[in-house]
Amino acid sequence: MPKKIHVVVVFNEPTIETASGRKFISETGKIEAAATRSQVLAGTNPKTVDLSEIGVLEEREHVRDALQKNGYKTSLFNMNSDIKRLIQFVEEKQPDLIFNLCESVGDESTHEMYVAGLYELMGIPYTGAGAFALGICQNKVRTKQILSFHKIRIPRFMLFRNMNEVNGEELDLCYPVIIKPLHEDASVGIDNTSIAENLSAVRKRVRLILENYDQPALVEEYIDGRELNVAIIGNRRPIALPISEIDFSGLPPGYPRIVTYNAKWMEGTHEYKGTVGVCPAALTPEIEREAKEIALKVYRIMGCRDYARVDMRLDKNNSLYVIEVNPNPDISDDAGFARSARAYGLSFEDTINRIVEYALERTP
Repeated sequence: MPKKIHVVVVFNEPTIETASGRKFISETGKIEAAATRSQVLAGTNPKTVDLSEIGVLEEREHVRDALQKNGYKTSLFNMNSDIKRLIQFVEEKQPDLIFNLCESVGDESTHEMYVAGLYELMGIPYTGAGAFALGICQNKVRTKQILSFHKIRIPRFMLFRNMNEVNGEELDLCYPVIIKPLHEDASVGIDNTSIAENLSAVRKRVRLILENYDQPALVEEYIDGRELNVAIIGNRRPIALPISEIDFSGLPPGYPRIVTYNAKWMEGTHEYKGTVGVCPAALTPEIEREAKEIALKVYRIMGCRDYARVDMRLDKNNSLYVIEVNPNPDISDDAGFARSARAYGLSFEDTINRIVEYALERTP
């Protein structure tokens, strides 16, 4: 009987801020049973909990179950922000492939790229984007500069590293603008006050990001229109899956039509209930074709591989603007990527199997 391919799902368990300091959700380095958001939050009395990170606890279970159904020998490994522990595990177990769900080390999302670099140095094949692509896409301004060079339409933007830079003259941008942390994803740092109509509001929001997120603030022109997510899968001949749209029609009057942190992670809020993914999006054949062509071009330019998601805005003049590039996006069974895959005709198990096969194709 041929040996089963051993796939290890590697993730980094998030931490919470409690009265006694930062702690891992599980309190141990052992792999524990699945934890839902409500289970994680119940009884912890945390000061701060980043639900965007907690989502990986659900994602890991979905991926593991899909791998097992596809016949792979599968393990879960929680690195607990301990690089030495990860190295020791890989050296001892010698997995055939790592399914990479690691999105940060400790509190640093920018360290995601270094974990992928470690796999490279150890010669272990892994799923998703390489270290360089992860690092570039994590920097929103660098991504915009690269796309702009390649004539991809993006919103005009400015970057502020300190308050002295924003306390000068009026912005060289058209209002309204949206203000975001430079290095975060999953809508971290975005709420209903992220849209600014004047310089005073911009200054207030930039100060909040500088002080609370310890990173520069990105200010870009807000594109009023429809928000589209284009999921892509594959390498040699990547495929753009059916386009998903965020339907903002359920938001209360006065709420900005953006995907805030609440909209993604805080169940029961107006934003969460009022932003619904619709797939396939109702687009003209021309707009759909253009959006997919742009997304595939961006996928190649940014060095994405196996799977990714390109987010766009379609303005009232039917012009498409790329606003985010997401290598290794959330692929849990209830996420937007899986929704697009289902519309294409792929089950969740099919999607995971394809990602593994793409990664194994790169293995000597």
